[in-house]
Amino acid sequence: MSPSCPISTRRIDSNIVRIISFQVAFFTFILLLTQETIFAAILLFDYCMRMLRQLNFSPFYFVGEFVLKGLGIAPKLCDESPKRFALFLGLVISLFLVILFAVGFTFFAMGVAITLFMCALLETAFDFCIGCKIYYALQIIKGFLNYDRNI
Repeated sequence: MSPSCPISTRRIDSNIVRIISFQVAFFTFILLLTQETIFAAILLFDYCMRMLRQLNFSPFYFVGEFVLKGLGIAPKLCDESPKRFALFLGLVISLFLVILFAVGFTFFAMGVAITLFMCALLETAFDFCIGCKIYYALQIIKGFLNYDRNI
């Protein structure tokens, strides 16, 4: 459940976010089973494309859009800022996955992959975004500290 007043003026469809998070959970699950770096690289590529707003090159976004149009599901809009922050966290996590698998730290990579899998699964199943909750907590902390980026 998001706060009553918007944090940003940009809005995104939370339905497509949930479909994308399902795909992230699926690919992460395959990564956990196979321990093949290619699946971490696919996750990293998709996160990069979405972070750079190059949605035409994001395979997960393409599939999500196709599914929503095929099922005729109406958009359910939410604030973009928390989701962008969560996207950034996913990008960082997938970068760590690629690096950890590349250098042979499989044990640590599996721990990171389990974290990504659980976060994606929570978003998919319950519309509960861990990255968004962290974002909201940071906003509250900045409010208590009287942080103003315009000063």
